[in-house]
Amino acid sequence: MTTHETPEDLGLLSTTRRALNHRLARAQSESRVPSLVAGVARDGEVIWEGALSALEGVGVDGDTQYRIGSISKTFTAVLVMRLRDEGLLELTDPLEKHLPGTGAGQATVADLLSHTGGLAAEAPGEWWERSPGTLRPELADVLGEEPHRHPVGRVHHYSNPGYTLLGALVEEVRGEPWEKVLRAEVLEPLGLTRTSYGPQEPYARGWAVHPWADALLPEPAHDLGRMAPAGQLWSTTRDLLRFAAFLIQGDDRVLSAASVREMRTPAAPSLPGAQESAYGLGTQVLSVGGTTLTGHMGSLPGFLAALLAREDEGLAAVVLANTTSGLLTGSLAAELIGIVAEAEPSMPRLWRPMAEADPRVLELAGAWYWGVTPYGLHCGADGGVELRPLKGAGRAARFVSAGDGSWRGLDGYFLGETLRPVRDTEGAVTHLDLGSFVFTREPYAPDSVVPGGVDTKGWRAAGELG
Repeated sequence: MTTHETPEDLGLLSTTRRALNHRLARAQSESRVPSLVAGVARDGEVIWEGALSALEGVGVDGDTQYRIGSISKTFTAVLVMRLRDEGLLELTDPLEKHLPGTGAGQATVADLLSHTGGLAAEAPGEWWERSPGTLRPELADVLGEEPHRHPVGRVHHYSNPGYTLLGALVEEVRGEPWEKVLRAEVLEPLGLTRTSYGPQEPYARGWAVHPWADALLPEPAHDLGRMAPAGQLWSTTRDLLRFAAFLIQGDDRVLSAASVREMRTPAAPSLPGAQESAYGLGTQVLSVGGTTLTGHMGSLPGFLAALLAREDEGLAAVVLANTTSGLLTGSLAAELIGIVAEAEPSMPRLWRPMAEADPRVLELAGAWYWGVTPYGLHCGADGGVELRPLKGAGRAARFVSAGDGSWRGLDGYFLGETLRPVRDTEGAVTHLDLGSFVFTREPYAPDSVVPGGVDTKGWRAAGELG
C-alpha cells in the first residue's frame, strides 16, 4: 500500500494530519477500496491531501483522475445559471420555450435544476451507466414515451434525464456541444486543467469488489453520449477543491457570488419529508451536526465521489474512490471537514469599524418592535444590515442595500423581501416596512402606524382592565 503526503500538509497540526490520515486509512480498509484519494482545502488553499492504493505498482495522488459521476450535474447547472445571468433565459421559463418537442416541456428550467420536473429517475431500456451512449443517440431515447413519473413541480424526484435535458438546453442556446461550452466557460477560466470529458493519464481504473471475497472485477467506462451532462466527467481532488472554492466564493469570470449562493439555496427536499437533506439548483444541501454542507455526490460503475463545502469555516473536502460500492464518500467528506473544523477552527475575522458612517443608515440601528417582539438592527462595516430577535428564535435575516434607500433580504424568512424605512414629511424614520410587517421603535405605541390600529387607551395594569 502506498501513501502520499504533500508540503501543503504542513499547514495543519501534526495531530490533525494524523487524524485525517487515520480516518482515510480506516475508510480504505473497512470498505475494501482499491484506491482512495482525498483532500481538504481552507479558503481555496489545499491544506491536506491523502492517497492510498492497494494495487501493486499503481500510485495515486491529488493529480490522479477519477470519474466523478453526478458531480457533473453541478458543472451543468453552472452553465445554465450563466445563461440566466446573461438574460438568455429565465429559471421560470418552461423548457418548451427554448427546447421544443421533448415531451417534457412543461417543466421549467428551475424544475429541472432542482429535480422537481416530475421526470423519471433513469432513462428507459438498458442501464445507461453500464452501456454505451450510442444506444441513446436522441433525446427521445433518453426520455422514452412516458417521461413523467410525477406532476411537474409537485415533488422532488431525482432525475438523470432531467440533466440530460439541461445539457441539451445549453447546446441549443449556445449553438455548441456541451463539452465545448463547459471547457470554454468554466474549466479554462477556473484553471481546472485536469477535469475532462474522457480520462487522461494518470487516471484510476474502475473496479467492482466481490462482496464475499477480496477479489476485483474491472468495470466498463463508457462514453455516456447524450447522458454526459448528468455524469460523464473525470477530475481530480485538486481540481475539485478549486471548484468547491468557486461554489462558495464565486468568480465573476464564471458566476457571481450571488449566483452561486442561489445555487446553494435549498429549492426542494431531497426526499419527501426529509429534514436534513435538501437540493438547490445543481447542489445538494445537507445538515450535519448542526452545520450546513453543500456540494454533490457522484457514482458510476467503478467509481464513487463526493465534494462538500462548509461555508462558515471556509472548508471543503473531496473524496474519490475507484470502487462501485461500499464506501459512503459523502459521510467521509463530511467527517474530514469535521476533523479540521473541530481541531483547528478558523480564526474569527478581525473586526473593523465602518469606513464611512452614513447618518441615514446609522439612524436605523438599535431596537425595533414587531408588535411586542423586540428585534435589534445592526449596521455592519460591510454596508449591510442585520435584523435579529433579541429573545428566543425568530425571523432573522441579513440585508444588502438596494441603492434607493431600501434593503433586500439575503437569507432566512425574508430572503428576497424588501426592508423599507418609512419617513415622515421631515425625513425622520417613523417605522420599518418589511414585506408588510411593521417594525416600530416602541411596542404598540398609540401613535404608531400599526396594521389594525392600537387601542387608544394604551397599555394598562390589571386593575384597569375591563
